[in-house]
Amino acid sequence: MRDLPSAISHRPSAIAGRVWKYGDGVNTDVIFPGKYTYTLRDPAEIAAHALEDLDPAFAAQAQPGDIVVAGRNWGNGSSREQAVTCLKYRGIAAVVAKSFARIYYRNGINQGLLLIACPEVVEAAQTGDVIEIDPAGSLIRLDGRGYPFPPLSPTALSIIAAGGLVPHLRRKLGLTSTAVVEIGDC
Repeated sequence: MRDLPSAISHRPSAIAGRVWKYGDGVNTDVIFPGKYTYTLRDPAEIAAHALEDLDPAFAAQAQPGDIVVAGRNWGNGSSREQAVTCLKYRGIAAVVAKSFARIYYRNGINQGLLLIACPEVVEAAQTGDVIEIDPAGSLIRLDGRGYPFPPLSPTALSIIAAGGLVPHLRRKLGLTSTAVVEIGDC
């Protein structure tokens, strides 16, 4: 495992999980149906509708720590955060794809969901396989073989390890309060 700069005090540790594999062009309305965007607020209810139009068994059978593996342009479409949070609330540890829509990728980092572009492992993995991801070492292991991926920045690793951008900033600023200031309060 390569060393990261000492400024990183929190790194996501290696994870292993069962694969749920999907194809190319899965958009945000398929990841989380738009009809629930403004009606559901409870994390458990949001998680219950993850991928329901693509894979009706997913929300009921996915286990915390499982990993979504997908094709090109995962998360294209709208910028709704629920397409990320539904997977996070379901306990998905990471999404590994050939590529991501830019806004989905940024939302994923902001929400603390590990997103990795690694086309080679997407080609090799099948639903039900178990893969191990070492975020700091930029390596995915499957069936005894290692698949390197481009390293995540120290900042991205720190945000993911903290559980998202807001917890990362609270930690960085030394804030202990969980109160959120509304924009209108400023």
